[in-house]
Formats: sequence, structure tokens, C-alpha cells
Amino acid sequence: MDNLKLSEIWIYPIKSLGGISLESAIVERRGLQYDRRWMLVDEQGVFLTQRKHKIMALLQVRLTENGLKVMHKIKDISPVYIPFDAQPLEYLKVKVWNDECEAFTINNDINHWFSDVLGISCKLVYMPDNSYRQVDIRYAKEGDIVNFADGYPMLIIGQTALDKLNGKLAEAIPMNRFRPNLVYTGGQANEEDTWKEFKIGNIVFLGVKPCARCVVTTINQDSGEAGTEPLKTLATYRKKGKKILFGQNVISHAFGDTIQVGEPIEIVKS
Repeated sequence: MDNLKLSEIWIYPIKSLGGISLESAIVERRGLQYDRRWMLVDEQGVFLTQRKHKIMALLQVRLTENGLKVMHKIKDISPVYIPFDAQPLEYLKVKVWNDECEAFTINNDINHWFSDVLGISCKLVYMPDNSYRQVDIRYAKEGDIVNFADGYPMLIIGQTALDKLNGKLAEAIPMNRFRPNLVYTGGQANEEDTWKEFKIGNIVFLGVKPCARCVVTTINQDSGEAGTEPLKTLATYRKKGKKILFGQNVISHAFGDTIQVGEPIEIVKS
């Protein structure tokens, strides 16, 4: 477990849209700053993802000084801007799987932009600081909260795990298929499965549950096209029960501190 280092940091400000690579990030109560604080929902307030709308992979998000800029990766479409200081237009209850929490829309021009691009009536919502979404109590403590991620504030994957997988595939795939927040180098393939407590710099993180993977991993994030890999190959050596596992879900209680690429990772408990 020597020479473990944080090699990549990723955030996905709008759930299921393109990710952003960072050199440093602030660890907040719900996850990394700006990570999955925005989300697209249908007319019933139910979350939208690439699972049903593969075109979402083609929408790339950028951080600007005052907000987010969203562009289409392929089509020549004018981008849309989402200010950080946008005022609430409408409060509503939104659903992420079985969870329901409060969010608000920003403005109808933004809603119309996403509706036009996706070809489905939808709204962009933001999770305010007073919105409460509890992490699954079977794997966390009361008061551990999460953003609009599927279930947990952060996800860590080792580069060696992807290297092992790519060694089994006819065509290698990039890490963005798995949408991690934290990537590290060193160590053995998939050893993050066993990490119960670890430190990046001086910040303590808790590994709570290996991550079950879905069809989003089969979608090419540059073309929006789907195939059978990597799930087909992962099923041959990473299946437990009916679930295919890759990466470890993570929470942290050190809120407001910063992590940086290149920092060492220390395993405290496994």
C-alpha cells in the first residue's frame, strides 16, 4: 500500500452531464464543492440520467468565475450560462431514486434550453444548503448528507483497477466511464474495496460501500453511443450476487478543507 497518491479530482456539477477535472477541490458536507448540486428533472420532479437519455453525455459543463457554462460537445449550439448567485424561481420536491428532497428552479430560459437539447420537457434544479438528503443509514450516520449523486458524496477508484480491466478488454476505455471523484495511483487493483478509513493529506475519508455499476459505464462519453463493455467483462471477475462492483463509495466529516492532486494517501484502517 506504499506510494498511494491522489492523481485526479473530478466533479460533475450537473448530475449525469460531463465532468470537470480539477487540480484541487474543497471537501464539503455533501461532497466536493459544486459536485452534483444541479440536476435535470422531468415534469414530475424525477431525476434524469444517461441511463435513459444518452444524449446527456454530450453536454459538457465548465466552471467560470461566476457560474457554469454548458455546451454541446458535437453540435454547434449556443451555450447556456447558469449563475452561482441565481435566485430561486420555484421551489419543488425532487426525487433521486427513493429519496425526496427540496430544490429550486432558476429560470425558464435555462429550462427551455435543456428541454430543446434533450428533446424532453425538463427543468434544471439546484440543491440549496438547507435541503436535507440523508445518506443510506445502513452505511452512514444520521446527519451524513449527500448532494444529487446516486447515493454517496464521493467515489474513489484506483488507476490500477482500470488498468487491470483494460488489460481484459479488446479496446481500452477511459476512467470517465465510471465518473469517479477521486482517482489514485499505486497499490493493487481494486484494493480500495477494503479501505475503511484513509487520509488524503490531513483529511480523513471513510470507505462505506463498494459501488454497484450500471449501464452508464457502457456509454461513450464523447459520442453518446452505448455498447456492452465494460459490464460484460467486469461481470466475469467483479460480480457479487447480482451486482457488478467497481470503485468505493466515500464520505468525509472534514468539511471545508482542500485536497490537491499529488497528495499522498494513507490507509488508516482496512
